Amino acid sequence: MEVLYYILNAFSLGVTFLYGCTGEIITEKSGHLNLGIPGIMCIGSATGCAALQMMYKKGIPDFLVVIISIIAAFIGGAIMGAIYSFITVTLKSNQNVTGLVMTIFGVGLTNYIMHDLTGVRYLYAKKFFRFPFAESKTSLQYCGVMVFLAIIIAIIASYILTKTRIGLNLRSVGENPATADAAGINVSKYRYLATIIGSGIAALGGLFYVMDYSGTQEAYLSIEAMGWLSVALVIFSTWKPIVGILGSFIFGVTMIAGSFLPIIFSWLTMASTPFLKMLPYVITIIVLIITSIRNKRENQPPEKLGINYFREDR
Repeated sequence: MEVLYYILNAFSLGVTFLYGCTGEIITEKSGHLNLGIPGIMCIGSATGCAALQMMYKKGIPDFLVVIISIIAAFIGGAIMGAIYSFITVTLKSNQNVTGLVMTIFGVGLTNYIMHDLTGVRYLYAKKFFRFPFAESKTSLQYCGVMVFLAIIIAIIASYILTKTRIGLNLRSVGENPATADAAGINVSKYRYLATIIGSGIAALGGLFYVMDYSGTQEAYLSIEAMGWLSVALVIFSTWKPIVGILGSFIFGVTMIAGSFLPIIFSWLTMASTPFLKMLPYVITIIVLIITSIRNKRENQPPEKLGINYFREDR
């Protein structure tokens, strides 16, 4: 039974990473390296929870409460993505520095907003998010509506990126923006849209972690770390959203290994917990080494990732 609880916990925790990973893959496919994902996920939790608190005791149907808060979280992340895009696409600022600044800004603003939400009334909606398993006394309670939404989004993103003209254009912008521009593709438009939509999706991970997986007042304090792991998962999944579904589960398994494995295997002691918590990062490094050695183009990042496009240099 402990093994089943472990699997369910790992799967639901992995959904946090899946949102961030899917959003960042969409962004990176356009050639943008957005290291602001941790801050964006924090903002998603803050805007979503703020919307929930505003709906407290307003008589709004349960499903609308969930939908409105998800939309609020998406908009919060999208606004962060728009700010990042304006600075990097329009003003041509360094993407790495801008992303780090966005993370610092997002984490700080979230701490302010969440601290100002008096009474933590937004937690009343926890049972709505955990539908249809809200009444379960097992780890199944964490597998609510946003778990299914994350998987659907990842599948749709994978289809669009690989099977549609929009996906082809987006990938061409990330691989060779000069050629894409010469072919009549609006490079700035695609980078703006990819970053805004990707940031909105990533922001949902923060809301999920607070309102579904954790469901506690202090949950938002841990989101930044989840954001960095989501960025690492992009590398693990080799820039494929569909692979990210499996990768997010593996990350979930390794993330909570220190809490469950000493219980499941008696020969493991709690002293091994710090080592077990390193597993997600160790696995990412191993995958990065393997993909570099194999050197297959389909497993590599977009060629112009992190490089601003200057049209006059075409």
